[in-house]
Amino acid sequence: MVTFPDFGFATHGDNEIDAYGMAQDLLIHMLFDRIAGKQDIPRPGKLRSKRGRVRMVAVAALAAAKVALYEELRASHLTKAELARRMGQPKQQVERLFDLRRASRMDQMERAFAALGKRLAIEVQDAA
Repeated sequence: MVTFPDFGFATHGDNEIDAYGMAQDLLIHMLFDRIAGKQDIPRPGKLRSKRGRVRMVAVAALAAAKVALYEELRASHLTKAELARRMGQPKQQVERLFDLRRASRMDQMERAFAALGKRLAIEVQDAA
């Protein structure tokens, strides 16, 4: 069983690996729904467990960058249309940058962050 108290959802699998995969899929869907609904994305709360086994559910780096771009756009109070204008791109192309189910080129992500006065940085960490 994997719970997302910050979103109010849970999922499960036949074993730990299956449950983690289901949790990753659910997290992407929950984030996608928040972005599509123009809602805030909750910050991860403190990890807690009743059984002592706690593990953060991670999303792919590109999905994390897309979520960060969405949060920066909301913080800037700009519209996607204004972001598209600043990037010199059609609005439809900019819309794709926020779709967690679609691949996007990293150079496009960098241009979008730059249009918001931000810089995308990548960090490599030891695997947990």
